[in-house]
Amino acid sequence: MATTLSSVAEICLSARQASRQLAVSDTATKNAALTAIADALSERGEEILRANELDMQAGREAQLSDALLDRLLLDEERILQIAGAVRQIVALPDPVGEVLDGHRLPNGLDIRKVRVPLGVIAVVYEARPNVTVDAAALCLKSGNAIVLRGSTIAAHSNAALAAIASDAAVQAGLPAGCVGLIAGGGREELAELATQKETVDLIIPRGGEGLKAALEEVACVPVIYAASGNCHVYVDAAAELEKARKIVLNAKTQRPGVCNAAETLLVHTDVASPLLARLLPELHAAGVELRVDERARAAYADGGGGGLPLTDATAEDWSTEYLAMTLAVGVVDSVGHAIEHIGRYGSGHSEAIVTTDTNAARAFQLGVDAACVYVNASTRFTDGGEFGMGAEIGNSTQKLHARGPIGLRELCTFKYLVEGDGQVRT
Repeated sequence: MATTLSSVAEICLSARQASRQLAVSDTATKNAALTAIADALSERGEEILRANELDMQAGREAQLSDALLDRLLLDEERILQIAGAVRQIVALPDPVGEVLDGHRLPNGLDIRKVRVPLGVIAVVYEARPNVTVDAAALCLKSGNAIVLRGSTIAAHSNAALAAIASDAAVQAGLPAGCVGLIAGGGREELAELATQKETVDLIIPRGGEGLKAALEEVACVPVIYAASGNCHVYVDAAAELEKARKIVLNAKTQRPGVCNAAETLLVHTDVASPLLARLLPELHAAGVELRVDERARAAYADGGGGGLPLTDATAEDWSTEYLAMTLAVGVVDSVGHAIEHIGRYGSGHSEAIVTTDTNAARAFQLGVDAACVYVNASTRFTDGGEFGMGAEIGNSTQKLHARGPIGLRELCTFKYLVEGDGQVRT
């Protein structure tokens, strides 16, 4: 079981021991383990749903937001989706052993740069229990042991899913300890995990700025921050407005409680009146609270709009990741001003431009500093599954060592293999 060890140090040590065997496990064994996990999820679905209902009941009693409850919820369809994501990972190429580069030196030495597992990866996440399985499957396929630390609001769901994944993987031939779960959700366990530099090679936190700040205070283990997503959609002067309307509605309302949902809409002044007069009522009808600057309010009125409860946007709104049905709306004079706004307030996650002007699109692509930059598409596509990675552990807004969706290859490092025939350096 994933939860038989009691202390953080013991769980991490067990993972370290398992990682040595995992690093040399062949693809067939790893794929068999993932297939067993996917099968077990389907077979033990009722057990998962019972555990999830305990978390949902506690969440409702704690008056969690609708967006947070949506992230917490598991149902039969979502369990099938989780299992399906595991099967997609099975179908992906094994990154371990991939030769990245190779050459022969004049002295006859053969050098190969080969992809290898990182070792032990700890994933710290909030609310979303599907991360338990997504992260475990990605780590196992890439030859890494995993230590999971979820939040207390998903404790029952995470425990059930981690136990199922651990049991299935071990029965299929992977070493005990390859999937570990730290059951406690307190800051003490987080701080202890962040200092396990002898046994943990990398920590990936998947959560809000509070989690990031808590780790930054104590971590001595390397960290890739899968951090917040203050994402923007910019509608350019040359945009097709119907296309823009659909993209904005999707980016904001399709699933507002996730990090790739749009939080700010920027509109070029030349198209602000016709677009906002139609789009703002549609957003309001969908349940979105609208926080607008003076120019957006005036453009909406000039386009014939009226009667909507529009709130004045504050400086804080531009830098807020709402994770809810709230949208900041502003009007800008150029693509350059949009890039400047995003550079000041964006989190480096996902940014989109809607335009038919190739020069504006190119300027946006080059000027915006983010992990994912879209032209004429919703920010909601920033996802490992959508990118063909099977799943993801998170979306890195850093530049080293991974950026964007963290999939199989991002969970590896490399080593140089050098072969000679008696050469010595003179």
